[in-house]
Amino acid sequence: MDPISRLLRMARVRAAIDKRCLLSGATRMDVAPYRELETPFHVLLDGECELHLGPEILHLRAGDVVLIPSGSPHRVITPGCGRQRGTTETAGDAFVTTHSKRGGAAVIDLFCGHYTFDPGAGAVLSRSLPEPLKVSFGQSAAELSMLSALMRGEAQHEGTGTAAVLSALSTALLAMVLRSTATPALWTAVADPRVAAAISAILDDPAADWSIARLSQAATMSRATFLRHFGQETGMTVGVFLARARIMAAAELLDTTDATVASVALQVGYQSESAFSRAFRAEVGATPARYRRDRQQGGW
Repeated sequence: MDPISRLLRMARVRAAIDKRCLLSGATRMDVAPYRELETPFHVLLDGECELHLGPEILHLRAGDVVLIPSGSPHRVITPGCGRQRGTTETAGDAFVTTHSKRGGAAVIDLFCGHYTFDPGAGAVLSRSLPEPLKVSFGQSAAELSMLSALMRGEAQHEGTGTAAVLSALSTALLAMVLRSTATPALWTAVADPRVAAAISAILDDPAADWSIARLSQAATMSRATFLRHFGQETGMTVGVFLARARIMAAAELLDTTDATVASVALQVGYQSESAFSRAFRAEVGATPARYRRDRQQGGW
């Protein structure tokens, strides 16, 4: 299984389209904060707009996709003269359609949705993503063009199965984003094949004794060169990445097997159960035992 497919399986990501926004000029749309473990996304199929996230302003063009892993509130503003107006919504069977108040020709076609990540491996993956994560595919990108056409087709003929189809298309969109090499510090799609080889090796066998010397050898680099390139490509240290990879693997084992916490610790590379529990809690927010208990009881 390729690394992206493996990660999405471990993270148990669920996708949903919340609304399709056909907004006229000079319109402001405020997006409320999302719940924990929910990551809102926007895919701009046509037009241009701005996305305001705190003090940061992202200029979006057709073919741009934005994820906000923190779920923080943000604002979408379309270009145009005059006083900005708000939006109005029309409910549908699968999603909401949003228009500008007082009508007018749409200047953007924007799909808005969210991903829900599993509280174990999913939470670790989500927190490892840049905030915000913007990928520009461009109007000429064949993959996004096909995906856009399918999304628009489903939206225009909303009916039985539309929500399921749009969810599947949104999951495909996430896979495209995670493998895009256009975004710096996106560890799921590093551009340097040597660093990618080291990452794949860790994901394939997180329990191995991954010293810097062994990883640099796997990447066919000197120790210093490997450390420099790894930080530049992933935005994190080797130690942080290794810990996250091990905790993601551990969360999957806790979910899918009856192995004891001590056994899981050994299977992901921890010789000490207490050290494993501390590392797991630091990444997930609960001890391994509490995490498994809450999952079994439906608390998450």
